[in-house]
Amino acid sequence: MAPAIPVAAPDSVEARILGLLLPYHRTTAPGTPDPEAHPEQLRQIRRFTAAGEPVLFTLPGFPCKSPNPAKVLGHLPDEGERLSLAFLDRLCARVKEIYEPGARMLICSDGHIFGDLIDVPDAHIDAYGDALREMIRTQGLRHLETFDLRHVHGDADYDTKRNLVTEAYAPSLESLREAARTDEETARLYRGITRFLVEDTAGFTGTRSALQRECRERAYGVIARSRAWGDLIAHHHPRSVRLSIHPQPPGAGKFGIRLLEAADAWATPWHTAVLRERGGAARLMRRADAERLGRLVLRDGRPSHYELHEAGDEEAGDPVS
Repeated sequence: MAPAIPVAAPDSVEARILGLLLPYHRTTAPGTPDPEAHPEQLRQIRRFTAAGEPVLFTLPGFPCKSPNPAKVLGHLPDEGERLSLAFLDRLCARVKEIYEPGARMLICSDGHIFGDLIDVPDAHIDAYGDALREMIRTQGLRHLETFDLRHVHGDADYDTKRNLVTEAYAPSLESLREAARTDEETARLYRGITRFLVEDTAGFTGTRSALQRECRERAYGVIARSRAWGDLIAHHHPRSVRLSIHPQPPGAGKFGIRLLEAADAWATPWHTAVLRERGGAARLMRRADAERLGRLVLRDGRPSHYELHEAGDEEAGDPVS
């Protein structure tokens, strides 16, 4: 067994690197940012700094756009993804200011692993991932790379790949149901995923209660496959600083990270559209709300975001930059 890596001193380079992330921590226990409250992340970072290597962050996320047209502009990345990717790239660039080898981030797109459960076709997920890579290239985001289900299990079809990953890594649905009853973090995640599935379901012809029952069942599958995807990433990249788009408590094995300067710990660009204010600041909100407040802006001939009307109403949204 490898010797334990000691927790870093408060003024160490790993503590300073973690300090760059702490203002953007998605957490279930907000408080004063303190690197010492995150010993696992300090150890993960130190595995790189001790070897003088670039720090590798792995972030499952950027799966695909929501299938609900009331929430998003379409199935391709837009201004929300552009802002978010630029934000993550800047975080990595700032690491180099205090640690010369710098950092890079692997965006581990997880859309294919549960696409059938959220009713998004694999072709749309492929198109989203391809456009995401093109956005990274054209924006010159040199600290970012991507990884998705196309990188594993060769030329097998997506259903086969999903089954192989699930069989190898996913917890049982029974164990997840038990955890949702006894563990508050799992219960919170389960409720959040269920809420998103209900919101994202378009064209359901049954009753609201029937939809909620169906989404509660699908939520367990989404969580199980998401955890399988996380374990597969850990298998392929055993040395990494593991990030998450979901809120995480201090001391967890993963570090919850915001994707923008958004106050809402759940807001993501693939569930929302961007509304630009007159001063240039941006908000993440449902497309239907942004459409009511602003005018549509195209980028490269595709819907990108909305700009607030001159006499627009300053209604609630999540400020981002």
